[in-house]
Amino acid sequence: MTAASTNPGNDDSHGPGPRPEQVRITVNEQYVVMPDKHATGAEIKQAAISAGVPIQPDFVLSEVRPNGEQKIVPDEKKLSLKDGDEFWAIPGDDNS
Repeated sequence: MTAASTNPGNDDSHGPGPRPEQVRITVNEQYVVMPDKHATGAEIKQAAISAGVPIQPDFVLSEVRPNGEQKIVPDEKKLSLKDGDEFWAIPGDDNS
């Protein structure tokens, strides 16, 4: 009888099972749970910082593509996220 109360995946306020809008991604090889399937580059970095990833808001965020290439994600760019998406955030380069 107590299984539902001890299993965080059974939160009836959001329907059966885990919250479907949450997405689990990695930033610099650390797991970050995003509260929504859509987020900007800045929101991804802020969520990573809140999750304890040692990055700064001014770091450059890159999305790791399936072929291994990285694509820079500007702070204002809104992305559609899915479980397993991988990102890297590194200090910016001032050599323009």
